[in-house]
Amino acid sequence: MSLAGDHIGFVIAAYAVTAVVLVGLAAAVVLNDRAKARRLAALEARGVRRRRPSPPVGSKQEH
Repeated sequence: MSLAGDHIGFVIAAYAVTAVVLVGLAAAVVLNDRAKARRLAALEARGVRRRRPSPPVGSKQEH
């Protein structure tokens, strides 16, 4: 048997596990983004607005 034939099951399994992990990570990112967007929309609906944080005291960004 060739070297590829001896290890083809391992190679296919490694690619399959990698694909499942990558799809899971992508799904987690998308779901987290949607949850944050819903939470932000709910806060904005209640009248809470985003604001720029004030710079630390003594910083040179005060204009």
